[in-house]
Amino acid sequence: MAAIKFSLNGKTQTVDVVPQMPLLWVLRDTIGLTGTKFGCGMALCGACTVHLNGQPIRSCVTPISSVAGKNITTIEGLSADGSHPVQRAWIEEDVPQCGYCQSGQIMTAAALLNKAGNPTDADIDEALRGNICRCGTYQSIRRAVHLAAKYHAAGNGKPATRAAGGAE
Repeated sequence: MAAIKFSLNGKTQTVDVVPQMPLLWVLRDTIGLTGTKFGCGMALCGACTVHLNGQPIRSCVTPISSVAGKNITTIEGLSADGSHPVQRAWIEEDVPQCGYCQSGQIMTAAALLNKAGNPTDADIDEALRGNICRCGTYQSIRRAVHLAAKYHAAGNGKPATRAAGGAE
């Protein structure tokens, strides 16, 4: 066992666990944050995606020891009230079917928007290609990412509006 200290959703967190324990299980079983899902356990499906220092990673294969002193953001940390642009767009576009993959999809999309504020379809497809949706909501996901980009650009959680007399 080892005491490992890191930042989780903006707050200092210390856990006393086996250093090789996957971050996913620390989040779910030790800390009690269950928004991050177990999918495959081999970093192939994306259901367990979280941010490590702003970059999407697969928590199912990330040993807790590798996050010591770093910043982790989970789906619960995007916003306290679901107002993050990606979360709002997901709801507006009615993306989830079964919903199991959605936290990983959302976390990957949020990282994409932080990197490319106005992603193309190709950017979205490339960023999300490793996130599997067994319900096949890929077209809805793409629409939601485009809408989230508009929300993100407006900076207020709402899509940018047309200027008076102008085009969008």
